[in-house]
Parts: sequence; structure tokens; C-alpha cells
Amino acid sequence: MTTLSVRLPDSLHRNARLYAEREGTSLNQLLATALAEKLAALGAEDYLIERARRASDAAFAEALAQVPDVPPQAGDELPR
Repeated sequence: MTTLSVRLPDSLHRNARLYAEREGTSLNQLLATALAEKLAALGAEDYLIERARRASDAAFAEALAQVPDVPPQAGDELPR
């Protein structure tokens, strides 16, 4: 486990402490969880950007051509 010293504006610190109390957790746990969530979101964004770089219009058209041209099942219709 690593100790990290972070400078926060008073308002952010106060707000974080209030949410930690409301959630019944420590401020350290709240901040660690918030950082983990942010890092996961950034990682997901990087993953999607990389996948988009590998995308191909031709491959998409090929996959779409394999979808049968049939009416949608009941309940799956698009709104008019």
C-alpha cells in the first residue's frame, strides 16, 4: 500500500468527507474507489478508441450482409 499526500481545495475535501460519512466509509476508501472508477473509465475510453482505429467499413458491411432481412420480432419495432 502506498501513502499519497494530495492537496485539495477545502470545498472538495468537505464534500468528499460528507459523502464518505453518508456512505459509511472512510475518506481514504471513498477517494480510492473514486480514483479506481475514474481510471476504469479512462481505460475503457482508450480501449474503445483503439478498437475504433482497427474498424473497417468493409468488415462492417460484410458483417451486416450476414444479418437476415426479416421483419423485427414483436416488441422490437422501431418507433415511428
